[in-house]
Amino acid sequence: MFIGLTALVGLLTWWKVRSAKHDGSEKDVFLAGKGLSWVFVAGAITLTNLSTDQLVGMNGNQMLLLAWWEIAGFVGLMTLAFVFVPLYYRYNCTTVTELLERRYDGRSIRTLISAIFIAGNLLIYLPAALYSGGLFLQSLFGAQIPLIWFSLGLALVGAAYTVLGGLRAVAVMDTFSGIGILALALLIVFLALAAVDFDIVTGVPAERLSMVGAADSPIPFHTLFTGMAFIQIFYWSTNQNITQKAMAAPTVKEAQKGVFAAAAIRILVVPPIVVIPGVVAYKLFGDVGDAAYGRLVAEVLPTWLSGAFAAMVAAAVITTFSAVLNSTVALYAVDFHEQFIGEVKNHWKLGAMMSAFATVLAIVMVPVFMNAESIINLLQQLNGLSSMPILSAFIVGLLFRNVAARSAIAGVVWGIGLYALFTFNEGFAAAIGIHYIDFMVVTLFTSVFAALAFNRFALGRKAEWIGFELFRGKGEEGVAA
Repeated sequence: MFIGLTALVGLLTWWKVRSAKHDGSEKDVFLAGKGLSWVFVAGAITLTNLSTDQLVGMNGNQMLLLAWWEIAGFVGLMTLAFVFVPLYYRYNCTTVTELLERRYDGRSIRTLISAIFIAGNLLIYLPAALYSGGLFLQSLFGAQIPLIWFSLGLALVGAAYTVLGGLRAVAVMDTFSGIGILALALLIVFLALAAVDFDIVTGVPAERLSMVGAADSPIPFHTLFTGMAFIQIFYWSTNQNITQKAMAAPTVKEAQKGVFAAAAIRILVVPPIVVIPGVVAYKLFGDVGDAAYGRLVAEVLPTWLSGAFAAMVAAAVITTFSAVLNSTVALYAVDFHEQFIGEVKNHWKLGAMMSAFATVLAIVMVPVFMNAESIINLLQQLNGLSSMPILSAFIVGLLFRNVAARSAIAGVVWGIGLYALFTFNEGFAAAIGIHYIDFMVVTLFTSVFAALAFNRFALGRKAEWIGFELFRGKGEEGVAA
């Protein structure tokens, strides 16, 4: 059944994209020729995010509290729909970094942010997806097969979709796979609850059932009103891996419809599937960490469905991997190759070479994640190194005019350095004494201040506040408006 369903998704994807005409342009390869309907925009956004990072990582914490990461995503998706989608379409962007170049007086900030995105994808997102997927399949099929072999298989299939079909094939595969993944994931929730007679309260510590996080929990309650919102705005609105799918619709309205649909799924479907199985696993097996989801599925799922579920989980990993891989290649081709090497006449050929390189590097990085205590908490902390500094560049560029690109770079460098000090220097973190989500707010606002201060005192330029005029369509279209 595993092989059959995997082949069926591939066949359906081929059937849907077989008649598409290709010209090798960046819009063709990286934006599906601007031809994605809202259904496929929603599917691509949902499945780019939903992978074993969530199914394995969030359930691995074995507490309901982690659902806030998904619930709060609604804020980021609404910001994408109402604020950033119109801007990306107005400036005809293929990458989010193009918007930055248009808002500053130079390309340097675009190059820096693109490099950070590429490094994050290569060193964090791609190997983490392969690791968590490999871990789940290993727990489902048995530990006698090394995890790296599962990861290798997932990587090769994911790379094939990216190389052969571009974003169009990735988005279509995301949507077809997503229907099965969400349906089976909800079935797992029901079967898990049935296995404990729909009682997840008895025998489970209160802190694992509470949605109000204590100060020492992964998500203290007050952080929902501090750094959580900014994390979500960065991830859903300015992250190339997500926004690229919204840019692939033919119109702003079609893109917004897709984002709205993705937001509905985010609120109604995703939260229960990423936390309830983990809590049930705690009741059944105790504190087993990231192995919780795989063990639970092996316990409650009928044998005849195990192959189907394995296929859907593999599809979740493949879709995330291929989507991030396509975004990585897009950033390299548009922001680096065309700028520093030369015009790209055929993005399919360049994409194939870069996809091969990125895939090999991701596989090599998989063992690094094997030592993580919690994959989801590790990812969130590592993301902090770049997320708030990058968001600061967007905030300064969109709310002010007359700010130099060098000033934005100063703010980004400051933010990365500050958050790295907090993350890797235990003495500094202890002295600050706040949660890392709270410190993301500190990083964001001090990065904005650093950019404006550098602009004023180092370059002698006075930034002009334009507020939200740009979002209302009143801002200037020119460089550094």
